[in-house]
Amino acid sequence: MKNAFKDMLKGIWKENPVLVLLLGTCPTLATTSSAANGLAMGLATTCVLCGSNLVISCIAGFVPKKIRIPVYIVVIATFVSVIDMLMKAYAPPAIYRALGIFIPLIVVNCIVLGRAEAFASKNSPLRSIFDGIGMGLGFSLALTLLGALREFISTGSVFEVKIITCWTTDFLLASAAPGAFIILGCILAAKNYFARRAAVKAGKLYVPQAGLDCRSCRICKLDDDE
Repeated sequence: MKNAFKDMLKGIWKENPVLVLLLGTCPTLATTSSAANGLAMGLATTCVLCGSNLVISCIAGFVPKKIRIPVYIVVIATFVSVIDMLMKAYAPPAIYRALGIFIPLIVVNCIVLGRAEAFASKNSPLRSIFDGIGMGLGFSLALTLLGALREFISTGSVFEVKIITCWTTDFLLASAAPGAFIILGCILAAKNYFARRAAVKAGKLYVPQAGLDCRSCRICKLDDDE
């Protein structure tokens, strides 16, 4: 149980799928025009993660290795279909319309399939469920934060509650795709800044996450290769 709880906490912050692993960037940028949309997308993905992780952990020992990926995708698609029907029936129509095609596209979300292959297929059902909860909550928090920032910068409101009542003209950049890239970049920069500051205070060497520094980039070496 202790290990399962640690697995959940890792997904929320240390291995946050958006802020650390940089996974699921497409739905992150496309569905976070408001805090409500980001939260709804995050919770839908969390439900799919928990259900698919549980089932895949239970059947992994019986599925031949050559067909494991197609089988995992079928399992994930089943849960996505259930979540899509439930949201269509019970979610506010405006949110369901805003998320649109991105609910069915959870099937190909690299977070879901990645956790199924890397974690659920190799661990117990209990740990797999907690891993799904942690990753889903981390994804939900990141999407809600980004959606809240974009909504506030755009209209001065959060969850459709007007924070700055005198705000009468919307700032359209924040609600558009380029604004999403800029704001997400600022969030990642702030996270790295505070992580570096904490490491310096602790007398440790700060090593950025793979993919966020020059270790994973070869642009500077292109001229040399030529």
